[in-house]
Amino acid sequence: MPRIIVLGVAIMLVATAGQAGEWVGKASYYALKGRTASGVRVGALTAAHRTLPFGSKVRVTNLRNNLSVVVTVNDRGPFTRGRVIDVSVAAAESLGFRSAGVAQVKVEPVSD
Repeated sequence: MPRIIVLGVAIMLVATAGQAGEWVGKASYYALKGRTASGVRVGALTAAHRTLPFGSKVRVTNLRNNLSVVVTVNDRGPFTRGRVIDVSVAAAESLGFRSAGVAQVKVEPVSD
């Protein structure tokens, strides 16, 4: 019985951290030729996130080199396990991980 309680508390803490709006995990980049889920094209500093509303701005920080960039969410994804955000090619270049393809990042909402 105590294991179930501990598991429940752990799930609540993870859910609260997600609601606080900060994610840590892997980021990748993509170059979509068509339209995104929001109906627009991938821009210079845009991103895909699973749950954030379209138009949300987030700061993505590469935890290896501390470079950061603010991107606008205009697509859904990533759909690969362990990834928290997909960014545009230009954003990946600015973050210094284009050649690596994937980076460990922190994603934080930016208030207007």
